[in-house]
Amino acid sequence: MLALAGFAAGGGMRLMDPLLPLLATDFGVGVAAIAPVVAGFTLAYGAGQLVTGPLGDRFGKVWVASIALVLYGVGLAASALAWDLTSMVVLRTGTGLVAGAVIPLAIAWIGDAVPYAERQATIGKFLTGMVMAQLLVGPVSGVMAEIAGWRASFLVLAALALVVGVLMLRRAAPEPRVATTRGLGLSQYGVLLRAPAGRRLMGAAALDGAVLFGGAFPFIGAFLIERFALSPGQAGLVVAGFGIGAFIYTRLAKRLVARLGEPGLLGVGGGVLAVALAALAVAPAWWVVALLQVPLGMAFYMFHGVLQARATEALPDSRATAVSAFAMALFLGQSAGALAFGAVLHAGGYGAVFALAAAATAGLAAWVAGMPLR
Repeated sequence: MLALAGFAAGGGMRLMDPLLPLLATDFGVGVAAIAPVVAGFTLAYGAGQLVTGPLGDRFGKVWVASIALVLYGVGLAASALAWDLTSMVVLRTGTGLVAGAVIPLAIAWIGDAVPYAERQATIGKFLTGMVMAQLLVGPVSGVMAEIAGWRASFLVLAALALVVGVLMLRRAAPEPRVATTRGLGLSQYGVLLRAPAGRRLMGAAALDGAVLFGGAFPFIGAFLIERFALSPGQAGLVVAGFGIGAFIYTRLAKRLVARLGEPGLLGVGGGVLAVALAALAVAPAWWVVALLQVPLGMAFYMFHGVLQARATEALPDSRATAVSAFAMALFLGQSAGALAFGAVLHAGGYGAVFALAAAATAGLAAWVAGMPLR
């Protein structure tokens, strides 16, 4: 059920990918003018977790996530009724505000329910939903829009979110705990950041977001189009290999954790990431980039999964707050990385972007490998 919730929430990010030109035409604006629709959702997705994490700790993680998923479904349905660009920006921003609660709270609940030795494998199973959303929602949304218009894409995802959210609410109940802090519990963020291990984990999350989420990965599609003259559709098919690699990881996570342990996952995952990114920097043909996508996707989740698992132990008494802080650090790093690597691209080209990301990933993996759990 949580994996389905992750699919619905993760799908909200990919839903708009093929719809931007259709919205621009419908609202009578250029595609560039649609950017606030995307930015509003993304910014609210990250910012909302400041509050939803402590709420999950106070009233029950699954219960708060279920309510957020229902509100997210309502927001998607309302977005399908948008009549102009301003209304769409407002509705998408509100939808992003609640969407960001679902995945961190689900991971935090797994932290409560599963012993640490089994936690990363269980998180890997949960991530199946989010990975499948990355693979399927964009293409399916485009097909739906061609058949029935862009509003149909919103309504279908809204229906899924509402059904899953209501089913989760029927199985969950509020679990209010005795408050150990005043107010909402935002002071727990200070507790996390005052601990050296907490600061290191948040720093690692921010660097992970900057180097990979905001740095190397977003530029692969443009690299294929500009360097090798692929069409956007062809580039999308090549990059889809990343999702296939991620899906393979979710199927093998339990065996990989048992075989390699956390140090091995960090070493192998970080090493493969660094080598693959360095190979991208000197790739002579598009098919070389295509061959690198599956190992990139698998290695990324091997590496990133260790950080996620450690986030669930950063504040055992306030897990939702800790995982939400991790997600916010990742988001802030992604935003900063997009700006920084954009400057690198302007100055040195795609080769410099991927080479820098390779070196930074190798250094980050070595640093995290020596990081204590608490």
